[in-house]
Amino acid sequence: MDVRTITVSFILNFSVNCYLVSAGEGFVLVDTGVSNRRAFLERELERAGCHPRDLNLIILTHGDFDHSGNAAYLRDRFQTKVAMHQGDLGFVERGDMFHNRKQPNAMVKALMGLFSRLAPEDRFTPDVYLEDGADLSEYGLDARVINVTGHSRGSLVILTGEGDLFCGDLIGNTRRPELWSIMDDREAARASVERLKRLPVRVVYPGHGKPFSGEELRQIGVR
Repeated sequence: MDVRTITVSFILNFSVNCYLVSAGEGFVLVDTGVSNRRAFLERELERAGCHPRDLNLIILTHGDFDHSGNAAYLRDRFQTKVAMHQGDLGFVERGDMFHNRKQPNAMVKALMGLFSRLAPEDRFTPDVYLEDGADLSEYGLDARVINVTGHSRGSLVILTGEGDLFCGDLIGNTRRPELWSIMDDREAARASVERLKRLPVRVVYPGHGKPFSGEELRQIGVR
């Protein structure tokens, strides 16, 4: 299985990873980046040999704008389907990144709302709802879905048969592998990480930062 990392910058020095994964005779795209870098993402998909009708599925690890920003556009452009956990449905249907999250103070919410909402034209209803344990083989990918609450209620990870783990924003690796800084429920997130430590993970592909080994995953919280 081939994994191509597409790193999309968006605010100051921040960036988000999208992953194009070979799946049978086509591809699966994990996360879609921000809408204002759409042309860059399309060029990278083309460079990788992914053209319209080549995408078997788009999977969102969660509904935040930096992961779902191009999902609706790419669904139409590549004539494919978008899959995610229904726990984050309000994020993508309403464009509200605080839907069903614990509410921050009014000032933080107002500031975040200036740049973290999906524009009306980028909002959508998913085609496929992925629950814990879902099998992705029908899309050409030997993998299963694991629901990992913490960053959001609808966060999920994807574990392939080869031990590749696409973890969204549960874990980041911008400085070192660690629980990502933005959490809705840190206790739930810690429990999710402990669950992942028990799995046969070979390589972890985070939403932010560089991939790291399964051994490094098992050391999180032990340092």
